[in-house]
Amino acid sequence: MTATDPGSAPASPAAVPLTAAAPTPAPARAAGAPRTVLTGARVVLPGGVVPGGRVVVEGSRLADPAAVPEDAPATVVDLSGCWVVPGFVDLHNHGGGGASFSSGSVEDVLRGVRTHRAHGTTTLVASTVTGDLDTLARRASMLSELAEDGEIAGVHFEGPFISPCRKGAHSEELLREPDPAEVRKLVEAARGQARMVTLAAELPGGVDSVRMLKEMGVIAAVGHTDATYEQTVEAIEAGATVATHLFNAMPPLAHRAPGPVTALLEDERVTVELIDDGVHLHPGALGLAFRHAGGARVALITDAMDAAGFGDGSYRLGPLEVEVVDGVARLAGDGTIAGSTLTLDRAFRRAVTLDGLPVEEVVAAISATPARLLGLDDRIGSLEPGKDADLVVLDEEFALRGVMRKGAWVVDPRRD
Repeated sequence: MTATDPGSAPASPAAVPLTAAAPTPAPARAAGAPRTVLTGARVVLPGGVVPGGRVVVEGSRLADPAAVPEDAPATVVDLSGCWVVPGFVDLHNHGGGGASFSSGSVEDVLRGVRTHRAHGTTTLVASTVTGDLDTLARRASMLSELAEDGEIAGVHFEGPFISPCRKGAHSEELLREPDPAEVRKLVEAARGQARMVTLAAELPGGVDSVRMLKEMGVIAAVGHTDATYEQTVEAIEAGATVATHLFNAMPPLAHRAPGPVTALLEDERVTVELIDDGVHLHPGALGLAFRHAGGARVALITDAMDAAGFGDGSYRLGPLEVEVVDGVARLAGDGTIAGSTLTLDRAFRRAVTLDGLPVEEVVAAISATPARLLGLDDRIGSLEPGKDADLVVLDEEFALRGVMRKGAWVVDPRRD
């Protein structure tokens, strides 16, 4: 894979004053809460990049640097030459570290979550794959407990309500039309923790299911679909707001049949997921999406499966066998791409060094935009006072050096 190939980093974006980003009110510091001050790095704020910036962490939250004297007692970490960016937010992730979010024990799921945390993903939505309804409902109930405990940010159902024509790595025998009653059954099994449902809205019951999901406060995503342009527009008008891995598992754009890609890209209400691993998308397609939608409407995702952060070998994705060779996951037998082995630190590095995207655009697409889509942007997604101290430290070549989640180091940048 080329995802981790280093390249020439583009010039740093223009610096802005430290006060450029309007801070949100920060809570008073709890008595005895530890204070950590990060100094010397280029800090990416909503208003731009601050060279030689100062990030103050008090307990589990970010504090306003202007309100903390430079000589205040603190653990000081010198990050000269590095970048500090918000923690990554992954909307679409099936597992990692050898563990699947669709099977196995609670500890298995936590192993997958921790694997991605060590690669900068401080907030993660656990995605399931197509299965029978009862199995998916039981899985949703288990995952909802982890969401209630704050380990994951909710549940994403990818399948079974998808098109057999664009099934990708989903078992065709288990696919179903999106009957609203059955869609509701899965959502309710997640006990308020369902965040997103991917479906093919052109199927019978599809548009009605989109309307129902909107009413329930759950994101309706168009994906694994054979919809026309017109059918996709109808789904968007009904309330669909996400394109599940745009370009993949949907008809290609054609000049007389613009299909779902055009409808999803052109509508300002839609956020488009992109998998930047060098396998799922040609750089030209990725660049087209960024130029048209920008970081404010792009969400970089992994669509990761068990092998992410683990290695090559034989795996299962739901009931299907997967072979991972040289970091590329494909169904055994027909060679269909079966998710990815991507981690978001690699996606970030590739987006900047190989795709040539501005750092601020990538930060928006990997942190701020997915946080806003999940309704969590009051807590995560940007480095503003009062928000959770979720951040990632990258070196000059954009390789991961440190990860902090809620004020605690997951990966300590001071390690040897």
